[in-house]
Order: sequence, then C-alpha cells, then structure tokens
Amino acid sequence: MLKLVENPPMLPDGVDSLVDLKGNWWVAHTKSRFEKALAWELLACEIPFFLPMIERTALWGGRRRKVLSPLFPSYVFFCGDAEDRQRVFRTNRICQTLPVLQRERFVSELDAIRRTLACKHQLTLYPFAAVGKHCRVAHGPMRGIEGIIVRQNGTIRVVLQVSILGQGAALEIDANMLEPAD
Repeated sequence: MLKLVENPPMLPDGVDSLVDLKGNWWVAHTKSRFEKALAWELLACEIPFFLPMIERTALWGGRRRKVLSPLFPSYVFFCGDAEDRQRVFRTNRICQTLPVLQRERFVSELDAIRRTLACKHQLTLYPFAAVGKHCRVAHGPMRGIEGIIVRQNGTIRVVLQVSILGQGAALEIDANMLEPAD
C-alpha cells in the first residue's frame, strides 16, 4: 500500500487546466489495479493525463491508513496523438482505449471533477449515468460546475458525469447553491 506522498499526481506538473491540453483525448481501460502504474509511465513519457483520485480510509494489517484510490477504477484519461496512443499500448498496462468523439463535452466533464477535487470536496463514485434535472452551481468556489441533481439518502447531490464511461461522481451540496442550467 502506497503512502499518500508516493502516489502519482492526478495531472502532470505544469498542467493547470485540462482545457489547455492539445491533441485527441483517449480513455485508457487499464488492467485491474494498474491505474497508478500507468500514470507513472505516462508521466515518464511526458504524455498528458488525468487520473482523478479520492482519499479514503482503509484497514491494512489491523491499522487504519489513508490511501488515494482512483475515482473511476480501471480508467485513466490521456491526451495526445496516434503515436502517444501506441506508446500507451506498449506499456502493457491497458486492455483497450476508447476515443473521445465529443472533445469539448468530455473536457468540460473532466474539468468539473478536477475543480471539485482541487477544492477538497468529498466525491463518491456514482455507478450509473444519472437521470434528473440538469443544474449549475451558482455560488462559491464550485461556481459554474454543471451536473445532474439526484437525491441519495435524503440528501441533495449533484452528479458530475463522465458520459463516455456511463459513470459519474456525486457531490453533496446545499440545494440553495444550485440553479437550473440552460
């Protein structure tokens, strides 16, 4: 089990926004539990990537430890050209890649997750594409983030979707901070 400081970064150094990255986006479906190893290799190859991770507490050897786990198990997102994609395949850490056809939408969805994690808000994996009202956060550091409203255990949450995966992450938020999205 890795210490918190031994994990790869979620984004390579010098990358502040996913919107600024040039090239095609790909979704790498990794072999089981190879997300972090692939992220380290992408970092070494200077291929821009995004590996969203959440902090959780795990029991290991009878002790509680804080660990970083991928928000979307078995997936790493990377940006580049066809040659970069071939280099990713040569790592022998992935099963397949999915091309991103709607780049702007995809980057917007990933950037919402990146911004939420940067603000240290707690996200939980939401396993199914959410059905409900589309909304936007109107106030605070999350302002402008869009998602789908769901009610879970009597609490309002906004699901930040990654459409290509059919998954999302649920953010607990006060309902008075939301407004309908156009």
